[in-house]
Amino acid sequence: MALVGGVEAGGTKFVCAVGTGPDDVRAVIRFPTTTPAETIGQVIEFFRSQPEPVAAVGIGAFGPTDPDPTSPTYGTITSTPKPGWQNTPLRQLVADALGVPVAFDTDVNAAALGEHTWGAARGIDTFIYLTVGTGIGGGGMVGGRMLHGLIHPEMGHIRIPHDCNADPFAGVCPYHGDCLEGLASGPALERRWGMRAEHLPPDHPAWELEAEYLALALVNYILVLSPQRVVVGGGVMHQPALLPRVRTRVQELLGGYVKSPAILEAVGSYIVTPALGDRAGVLGAIALALGQA
Repeated sequence: MALVGGVEAGGTKFVCAVGTGPDDVRAVIRFPTTTPAETIGQVIEFFRSQPEPVAAVGIGAFGPTDPDPTSPTYGTITSTPKPGWQNTPLRQLVADALGVPVAFDTDVNAAALGEHTWGAARGIDTFIYLTVGTGIGGGGMVGGRMLHGLIHPEMGHIRIPHDCNADPFAGVCPYHGDCLEGLASGPALERRWGMRAEHLPPDHPAWELEAEYLALALVNYILVLSPQRVVVGGGVMHQPALLPRVRTRVQELLGGYVKSPAILEAVGSYIVTPALGDRAGVLGAIALALGQA
């Protein structure tokens, strides 16, 4: 199998790896996302410094992006709120510097592909992958094809019910205020409660509210896309008390309407965490690259 490179291009950090899959990762590096010039320079230097050249590179990037291979701006980070990164031709810069094919998708679609190839969605052709962390993003597959369309899924920016009497917090999204990301991302938790998610104790009222918002979102995705499995990752999901609450609340909100044993009887194996853990993104980028090698 060809040796390839993967880049998980996150808004907070980049992760680059060389290998062929989860059991063959030969080198990996992590560094903060700073300016485009500095960060992309580190990506290029990492791959150039490897003892064996890669045959292709896959990039899963924060967005919004242009993921259309027929577009002249394919692989560009477009209207992101991250300062300095608007209209950055990430894929093209890496391809020009390394002289190899470079595949590109969103970071969450890449993570979804990783889980489909080696993880919790293996053997399933319709599923969603949601990450809840610095932002909230979603991707997945329908009928064996990665989700694309007008641009790409923006599951983190759906509008969900917001009872301003129970939760007067206005939200942190610079575009929409109290969309899902604005209410339930890591920065939203920190701003609302005055401390980072990892420091909130399991019995803190934050987790009941977080479970409510995530369950509302998952119910919408389930009803629209009818996924055979839902994979939920990201740093916020590291709180062990959260996922069981989400599962229970999804069942309550659906009210028995979706007559599937997966939800009615086996929700614990229907709404799951990533089998690849925090490596899903960079391994998904490697899976993207393998399709080009």
